Amino acid sequence: MSKNPTTKPPAWFWVVSVLALLWNLLGVMNYLGNAFMKEAIKAEMTPEQVALMESTPAWVTAAFAIAVWFGAAGCVGLLLRKKWAKSTLGMSLIGVLVQTGYGFFMTNAAEVYGQTQAFIVPLMVIAIAVLLIFLARMAERKLWIV
Repeated sequence: MSKNPTTKPPAWFWVVSVLALLWNLLGVMNYLGNAFMKEAIKAEMTPEQVALMESTPAWVTAAFAIAVWFGAAGCVGLLLRKKWAKSTLGMSLIGVLVQTGYGFFMTNAAEVYGQTQAFIVPLMVIAIAVLLIFLARMAERKLWIV
Protein backbone atom coordinates (compact mmCIF):
# COMPACT_ATOMS: atom_id res chain seq x y z
CA MET A 1 0.00 0.00 0.00
CA SER A 2 1.39 3.37 -1.01
CA LYS A 3 1.21 6.52 1.07
CA ASN A 4 -0.40 9.58 -0.37
CA PRO A 5 0.79 13.07 0.48
CA THR A 6 -1.25 14.39 3.35
CA THR A 7 0.03 17.94 3.36
CA LYS A 8 -0.11 20.31 0.43
CA PRO A 9 3.25 21.97 -0.22
CA PRO A 10 3.38 25.77 -0.04
CA ALA A 11 3.70 27.82 -3.21
CA TRP A 12 7.39 28.50 -2.59
CA PHE A 13 8.11 24.75 -2.76
CA TRP A 14 6.79 24.65 -6.32
CA VAL A 15 8.70 27.79 -7.32
CA VAL A 16 11.96 26.48 -5.86
CA SER A 17 11.43 23.04 -7.43
CA VAL A 18 10.79 24.53 -10.89
CA LEU A 19 13.82 26.83 -10.59
CA ALA A 20 15.93 23.88 -9.45
CA LEU A 21 14.76 21.85 -12.44
CA LEU A 22 15.66 24.72 -14.78
CA TRP A 23 19.08 24.97 -13.10
CA ASN A 24 19.70 21.26 -13.59
CA LEU A 25 18.46 21.39 -17.18
CA LEU A 26 21.12 24.05 -17.82
CA GLY A 27 23.61 21.49 -16.52
CA VAL A 28 22.16 18.85 -18.85
CA MET A 29 22.55 21.27 -21.78
CA ASN A 30 26.15 21.94 -20.75
CA TYR A 31 26.84 18.20 -20.55
CA LEU A 32 25.25 17.53 -23.94
CA GLY A 33 27.22 20.42 -25.45
CA ASN A 34 30.45 18.94 -24.09
CA ALA A 35 29.49 15.48 -25.32
CA PHE A 36 28.21 16.31 -28.79
CA MET A 37 29.50 19.76 -29.78
CA LYS A 38 33.11 19.54 -28.65
CA GLU A 39 34.53 21.07 -31.82
CA ALA A 40 32.25 24.12 -31.65
CA ILE A 41 33.11 24.59 -27.98
CA LYS A 42 36.84 24.14 -28.59
CA ALA A 43 36.76 26.81 -31.29
CA GLU A 44 35.87 29.38 -28.61
CA MET A 45 38.52 28.23 -26.10
CA THR A 46 42.15 29.06 -25.54
CA PRO A 47 44.70 26.32 -26.28
CA GLU A 48 45.20 25.83 -22.52
CA GLN A 49 41.45 25.34 -22.01
CA VAL A 50 41.30 22.84 -24.89
CA ALA A 51 44.22 20.90 -23.41
CA LEU A 52 42.49 20.78 -20.02
CA MET A 53 39.23 19.65 -21.60
CA GLU A 54 40.92 16.95 -23.66
CA SER A 55 42.80 15.59 -20.65
CA THR A 56 39.63 15.07 -18.61
CA PRO A 57 39.32 11.36 -17.74
CA ALA A 58 36.19 9.41 -18.65
CA TRP A 59 35.31 8.89 -14.98
CA VAL A 60 35.05 12.67 -14.51
CA THR A 61 32.78 12.92 -17.54
CA ALA A 62 30.68 10.10 -16.05
CA ALA A 63 30.49 12.02 -12.75
CA PHE A 64 29.35 15.10 -14.70
CA ALA A 65 26.62 13.03 -16.38
CA ILE A 66 25.49 11.59 -13.03
CA ALA A 67 25.45 15.05 -11.46
CA VAL A 68 23.25 16.66 -14.10
CA TRP A 69 20.94 13.79 -15.07
CA PHE A 70 20.28 12.70 -11.49
CA GLY A 71 19.85 16.35 -10.49
CA ALA A 72 17.23 16.91 -13.17
CA ALA A 73 15.49 13.63 -12.31
CA GLY A 74 15.51 14.52 -8.62
CA CYS A 75 13.85 17.85 -9.34
CA VAL A 76 11.21 16.08 -11.43
CA GLY A 77 10.72 13.81 -8.42
CA LEU A 78 10.15 16.85 -6.22
CA LEU A 79 7.57 18.18 -8.66
CA LEU A 80 5.87 14.76 -8.73
CA ARG A 81 6.03 14.70 -4.90
CA LYS A 82 7.99 11.43 -4.86
CA LYS A 83 10.19 10.29 -1.98
CA TRP A 84 12.85 8.96 -4.37
CA ALA A 85 13.72 12.57 -5.17
CA LYS A 86 15.90 12.68 -2.04
CA SER A 87 18.09 9.72 -2.97
CA THR A 88 18.28 10.84 -6.59
CA LEU A 89 19.45 14.28 -5.51
CA GLY A 90 21.96 12.54 -3.23
CA MET A 91 23.41 10.71 -6.23
CA SER A 92 23.61 14.04 -8.05
CA LEU A 93 25.57 15.52 -5.14
CA ILE A 94 28.02 12.62 -5.27
CA GLY A 95 28.55 13.29 -8.98
CA VAL A 96 29.06 16.99 -8.29
CA LEU A 97 31.60 16.28 -5.55
CA VAL A 98 33.58 13.85 -7.70
CA GLN A 99 33.63 16.21 -10.65
CA THR A 100 34.52 19.32 -8.66
CA GLY A 101 37.02 17.41 -6.53
CA TYR A 102 38.87 16.50 -9.70
CA GLY A 103 38.78 20.12 -10.85
CA PHE A 104 39.95 21.48 -7.50
CA PHE A 105 42.68 19.00 -6.67
CA MET A 106 43.86 17.29 -9.84
CA THR A 107 44.00 20.05 -12.47
CA ASN A 108 45.38 23.52 -13.02
CA ALA A 109 41.87 24.88 -13.68
CA ALA A 110 42.48 28.03 -11.60
CA GLU A 111 45.40 28.98 -13.86
CA VAL A 112 43.50 28.14 -17.03
CA TYR A 113 40.05 29.57 -16.24
CA GLY A 114 40.70 32.02 -13.41
CA GLN A 115 39.49 31.98 -9.82
CA THR A 116 35.80 32.64 -10.50
CA GLN A 117 35.25 29.87 -12.99
CA ALA A 118 37.57 27.41 -11.24
CA PHE A 119 36.38 27.92 -7.65
CA ILE A 120 33.37 30.21 -7.19
CA VAL A 121 31.07 28.55 -9.74
CA PRO A 122 31.85 24.97 -8.60
CA LEU A 123 31.33 25.96 -4.95
CA MET A 124 27.98 27.46 -5.92
CA VAL A 125 27.04 24.22 -7.71
CA ILE A 126 27.94 22.22 -4.58
CA ALA A 127 25.91 24.57 -2.38
CA ILE A 128 22.85 24.27 -4.60
CA ALA A 129 23.12 20.46 -4.69
CA VAL A 130 23.33 20.36 -0.88
CA LEU A 131 20.40 22.76 -0.49
CA LEU A 132 18.27 20.62 -2.80
CA ILE A 133 18.89 17.60 -0.58
CA PHE A 134 17.87 19.65 2.46
CA LEU A 135 14.73 20.70 0.58
CA ALA A 136 13.90 17.08 -0.21
CA ARG A 137 14.53 16.02 3.40
CA MET A 138 12.28 18.79 4.69
CA ALA A 139 9.61 17.94 2.14
CA GLU A 140 9.74 14.31 3.23
CA ARG A 141 9.41 15.24 6.92
CA LYS A 142 6.47 17.52 6.19
CA LEU A 143 4.85 14.83 4.00
CA TRP A 144 4.99 17.00 0.90
CA ILE A 145 6.68 14.07 -0.81
CA VAL A 146 6.08 10.40 -0.06
